[in-house]
Amino acid sequence: MRKNIKGFTAAMAVFSAVVFGFIIVGERKIPDEFNIVEGSEIDVGIFYSAGLKTVEEQKEQNVSFSFANELKNSTDVQIKALKIFPVKKARVTTNERRYAVPGGEVIGIRLYTSGVIVVGIDDVMSESGLTNPGKAAGLEEGDIIKRIDGKKVKQNSDVAQCLERSGGETVVMEILRDGKDMTVRFKPVRSATDGKFKGGLWVRDSSAGIGTISFCDPETGIFGSLGHAICDVDTKTVMPLSSGDILNAELKGIYKGSPGITGELCGVFGDKVLGSLHINGDTGLYGILHKPENKTPLPVATKSEVQTGDAEIYSTVEDGKTEKYKIRIVKVNLNEDGTKKNMTVEITDSRLIAKTGGIVQGMSGSPIIQNGMLVGAVTHVFLNNPLQGFGIFAETMLETADKIKTENKALAPAA
Repeated sequence: MRKNIKGFTAAMAVFSAVVFGFIIVGERKIPDEFNIVEGSEIDVGIFYSAGLKTVEEQKEQNVSFSFANELKNSTDVQIKALKIFPVKKARVTTNERRYAVPGGEVIGIRLYTSGVIVVGIDDVMSESGLTNPGKAAGLEEGDIIKRIDGKKVKQNSDVAQCLERSGGETVVMEILRDGKDMTVRFKPVRSATDGKFKGGLWVRDSSAGIGTISFCDPETGIFGSLGHAICDVDTKTVMPLSSGDILNAELKGIYKGSPGITGELCGVFGDKVLGSLHINGDTGLYGILHKPENKTPLPVATKSEVQTGDAEIYSTVEDGKTEKYKIRIVKVNLNEDGTKKNMTVEITDSRLIAKTGGIVQGMSGSPIIQNGMLVGAVTHVFLNNPLQGFGIFAETMLETADKIKTENKALAPAA
């Protein structure tokens, strides 16, 4: 009898441990939110189930419901392990399927900042010795100077002119630091070298480089690219966009990547302006093409439809040739709060490896295609392993691109 009790107790302990393990894993791995398209189901794995609330319960919560199809808005679902044990609640939103034309074309990027970025703060040799007006005022590298004495700062020369004309009197600088507006009082000093009033500040008002288009909307011309923000090379500050454009670019060569060395596509700008820039943010660079190409769009995958396994990227590593290259999605991170590590990808195509050594600068934005759907874009390369890098979900990039439509309510379909 005692042996039976001990055996039963041991079995219950093992069972409890297994159930507890399923609950812990489910809590960590299953996303808090799901975006699905009409007709699709929620994929939570073979050991878990997701139960939608009844129609009556949804009506009580004022959730939009279509008897002809399924939910058209959002609702909560209860995730259970082994169809019995509650794990967590998740929010499910059902949307219509989105479509976009995948890119892969290399582009030249010209970006002009709103204000200027402080990239260096030096001493000034004044008549009384070395002085550092920037440090005395409390300025820091990465600060964005927006106005001086109420006058808008548009380019580097505006700062020098305002300080020279100050006559040594204190000026008020309106700056942006870590997303917060601030003011500092700045007192220039007279340079012992040329007698002009100076501040010892190094500032930057623009950026230029090579990147790749991820997708575009053939009707509106709205495009997304890079999959990450353009940041100042010295301070790593996201450059606030005032204006900018993209141009055609001609590739001249490739610096191959290797462990510890980041490769790069080398190119020159052409003279044809392809579109205007509207957003420079964490999820990428966005704008409107003047004449989008009339190509066949692909369905855009929701985050939950992205899977580990074989896929392709569209990229241009030879001038004028946008080609498909084989990759593998190694990891999908649905619970990533940021936008830079949604998935890990690995180059498997021997042709691309021979040409570039893996992922190189300039390939950022290369669209990722899986199962005939646009699932994301390449964003970063691993320094110690150029065959691998991070990618961002296409669904996330589209959410940012939609802001252009919101800000341009009169945006008509492109000609």
